Amino acid sequence: MSEEWQAVVWCLGVGVSATLFMDGVAWLRAHLLGLGGLDWALVGRWLGHLVRGQLVLPSPQTARPVPFERALGWSFHYAVGVGLAALLWWLLPGEGLDQPALLLSVGFGLATVLLPMLTLQPGLGMGLAARKAPQPWLARRRSLQTHFTFGVGLYFGAELVAQLLG
Repeated sequence: MSEEWQAVVWCLGVGVSATLFMDGVAWLRAHLLGLGGLDWALVGRWLGHLVRGQLVLPSPQTARPVPFERALGWSFHYAVGVGLAALLWWLLPGEGLDQPALLLSVGFGLATVLLPMLTLQPGLGMGLAARKAPQPWLARRRSLQTHFTFGVGLYFGAELVAQLLG
């Protein structure tokens, strides 16, 4: 397999597996602790309005729905996971891809919390870093927990892909 295809396989494999891991932990948290998560249909709704020029949805729940918003939101979610894995691949030296460091993966995952705090939360009417949310620090803590699990998922995903690619 060429080096370019290995990079594509690595980014897809690691990004999807890390996002799946993050979603699995979120699902367990929701079902075991009764904590709700993000409704990806609202993300799709925001994206649908965003392409029409509306940067912020002050009340996403009452905003006009867009076609296939749930599929759009979930697709976007996984595309971002793959894109972040690609960024990690770009930042890592070649040998780091075969033997990922847990601390580096988790640190990178934690750093990615800036994306929703600077884009998604304001776009969904919660303000910068969820400052307008009913419980801002709770929203921030949950975002950090979610992105911590994404970082752990990056580590496991990189291990899995390294094993598969040999």
